[in-house]
Amino acid sequence: MNRKTLVLPAVVGLLAPVLAACGSADSGAGGDGAIVVGTTDQLVASKENPAPLDPAIGYEAGVWNVLRQTVQTLTTVPGGGGEPVPEAARSCTFTDTANESYRCTLRPGLTFADGTAVTAEDVKHSIQRVIDIDADSGPVGLLANIDMIETKGDDQVIFHLNTPDATFPYKLATPAAGIVPKAQYPAKEGRTGFQVNGSGPYTMKPQVEDGRVVKIAFTKNPSYKGELKVLNDRVEMDLFPDAEAMGKALDEEKIHLMTRAMSPQQASDMLVEPEEGVELTELPGLAISYVGFDTKDPVVSKPVRQAMAQIVDRGAIAGKVYGTTAEPLYSLIPSSIAGHTNAFFNKYGEPSTAKARAILDDAGIKTPVKFTLHYTSDHYGPATAEEFKAIQRQLNSSGLFDVSVQGKEWSQYRPEQKRGDYAAYGMGWFPDFPDPDNYTAPFLDANNFLNSPYRSREAQKVLIPQSRRETDRTAAGATYEKLQDIVATDVPVLPIWQGKQYVASRDGIAGVERSVSATSELQLWELNRPSV
Repeated sequence: MNRKTLVLPAVVGLLAPVLAACGSADSGAGGDGAIVVGTTDQLVASKENPAPLDPAIGYEAGVWNVLRQTVQTLTTVPGGGGEPVPEAARSCTFTDTANESYRCTLRPGLTFADGTAVTAEDVKHSIQRVIDIDADSGPVGLLANIDMIETKGDDQVIFHLNTPDATFPYKLATPAAGIVPKAQYPAKEGRTGFQVNGSGPYTMKPQVEDGRVVKIAFTKNPSYKGELKVLNDRVEMDLFPDAEAMGKALDEEKIHLMTRAMSPQQASDMLVEPEEGVELTELPGLAISYVGFDTKDPVVSKPVRQAMAQIVDRGAIAGKVYGTTAEPLYSLIPSSIAGHTNAFFNKYGEPSTAKARAILDDAGIKTPVKFTLHYTSDHYGPATAEEFKAIQRQLNSSGLFDVSVQGKEWSQYRPEQKRGDYAAYGMGWFPDFPDPDNYTAPFLDANNFLNSPYRSREAQKVLIPQSRRETDRTAAGATYEKLQDIVATDVPVLPIWQGKQYVASRDGIAGVERSVSATSELQLWELNRPSV
């Protein structure tokens, strides 16, 4: 998440507010020895989504951050980045030069937390069900390139792909490819509720109130065999309604860490005036924010979208709304990812009302162009409303637009966005893996994350397949430059900013700098209390 995916606060966050959980024990955080982590992630079961923590269905960072602690994947991306390495597998490799056949052999003696053996059939079942369930807004797009899954004996799995895909090892490292016990997860439908069973570094026990998770206890899995080194015995995740409540819990020593969805103001305040006993850690961040469009809606036709791209001042939005926690973004691919170009700046230059007027006049579009810009009020943090009001002011002050803004809770917002109810809407994105493919294909390919009607034949049929043939990812740079130019010309999405990540922690907790990856994945196994 989509994902995981989503216009985020410029900190660690994809999902946001939930109903509050109480802090830990009244006597202080982790009275039972647990390290307590605060988050504003939302984990809610509903009629539309009764199985939010099923790997075949959940495709948001908050969901994935639960799954990553509890289910294993065949491969994993090292915490410091780099190419995937075996995790549940002892070895994985392409068996052909075309990158169309990928074989993994499981570690010997691998078991689920309940002691049941993990077999190749469990792996096949786990990944095939993602494809078969084909959940609306689920992670199926990551695995859509699989033509057939073959097993040999109890420990070998071979993936036959429809087309070459050098990024496939990264996709197998995502929770979309999480291994779950065949006996407990139906083949054709989601597993309802919030319990997750796997062979990962932790077992989990959720505390649920009114269909919402308010706390999760993660306990070290003694049966775990894999690449990760688990440095603690127990971690609790407390879910809060907003960043203010989470900050108060940190002040009152009810939690040890504030992770996902600190507010920009909290991060800024801590940078200017550090709190005694609290450390603010800045981490690499790959999150992006953007405006999406229903490209079939005539009110936001291509010239209108281009005019918006010509007017929006990203620097002002990043600086005034997010301060030091964000920077302007001129492409879907952030500047810290190989292959990035400033495609939008190259095409449109500095913000200009005169140039935007010329675009609309040449297309014969009557001004002011009137529409509603939608955003989610409870999903990405407290600065989201201010961000979209800033975009509204910029557009309307040009005299070319008459834009209103409307915020809705995520539970209503996301289904309406997917249905195409909105002409223009705010979203954000945390990558599934650190590769330019994951900033382009989820928006431009078939079965895209936004359910967007936008289609570029050149992008889908030529450039995306071409980019995936390159085992050396730097060799795909020219292809990604073309993809970014297509986005800047057609504007199916309008990039706004890319963010930094911050984690605030109380003294006495080590491993904080490794507890969140560049792709915003919580790595709770890295947290520990150093020996005195």
